[in-house]
Amino acid sequence: MSKRKLSRQQRWRIEKIQAERSRRAEQRDAQDSQKLAAGEYGPERPGRVIAHYGRTLDVQGDADEATVRCHLRANLEGLVTGDRVIWRATYDDEGNAVEGVVVARSERQNVLERPDPRGQLKPVAANIDQILIVFAVEPAPHPNLIDRYLVAAEATGIAPVLVLNKIDLLPADGGELRALLARYEALGYPVVTTTTARDDGLDALLERLSGRTSVFVGQSGVGKSSLIDRLLPDESLRIGDLSKDSRKGTHTTTTARLYRLPTADDAELIDSPGIREFGLVHLDEQQVAEGFIEFHDFLGRCRFRDCSHRQEPGCALLEAVERGDIHPARFASYRHIVDSLSET
Repeated sequence: MSKRKLSRQQRWRIEKIQAERSRRAEQRDAQDSQKLAAGEYGPERPGRVIAHYGRTLDVQGDADEATVRCHLRANLEGLVTGDRVIWRATYDDEGNAVEGVVVARSERQNVLERPDPRGQLKPVAANIDQILIVFAVEPAPHPNLIDRYLVAAEATGIAPVLVLNKIDLLPADGGELRALLARYEALGYPVVTTTTARDDGLDALLERLSGRTSVFVGQSGVGKSSLIDRLLPDESLRIGDLSKDSRKGTHTTTTARLYRLPTADDAELIDSPGIREFGLVHLDEQQVAEGFIEFHDFLGRCRFRDCSHRQEPGCALLEAVERGDIHPARFASYRHIVDSLSET
């Protein structure tokens, strides 16, 4: 589908809005520069970006103080939730920080990026120890969707963890989901089961969260917001009911936000907006193949350097499938993902 062309008036309005935003940002930066020069801001201090709203941020100091709304200096771009920063604050007569300015960003451990609608990578969170891929008994997970999340996680270099929620809805024998979980555990992926229907339903999750900064991802309706409500009893997140027709959930969060969990030791959690499918359009076929960790021993060993792993003689992946070293369902999932790249 071709892009809709903008009229001259629409282009003028867009340019006018962008110019006004730029003017306000320059004005604010000039005001901050004057305050900094006049000593109106306090000393530099370390902090963490709790939430990001364009040119303003919620920042929390390392001493677990209240969050403070801060502005960005004009030379700082691309800050995201989870970034460690250096900031300075202004204080009221009682010594409470009332507003601040971020003056520098510390070096990142890593960054989680997602493609925007144009296929350009956009950072959404930083300094993450693990990606918790949440799926649920209902809506029923499709293995290919789980594999998409795993491939995307492997591409970031951030350790993925599978979280099966709503296990109270599982049949007594565990059904097909138990067999699916066993397949991923055999590959070395940590698997955690949870439910909010029992008092001890989050014990395994709390142990996994302890001492780490985690980000939750997963399709809508899998219960991410319900889990967070239990993990953060003092926070309030709107929970969308499952659509009675589609059995898919509605989106309940609109911006990535970092929470320090009172229910787990030294644990931080970043909740990001729910998405139906983790976009992979920024990856090529080689990167997708590398996202299947059981392929690693066989990649580069095909007879032909340009092997597409379809039906070529001497394909190391196909031979591994025949020997049982690669599960046929996982290989079919890989082929489905690669084929979908050419459709976008």
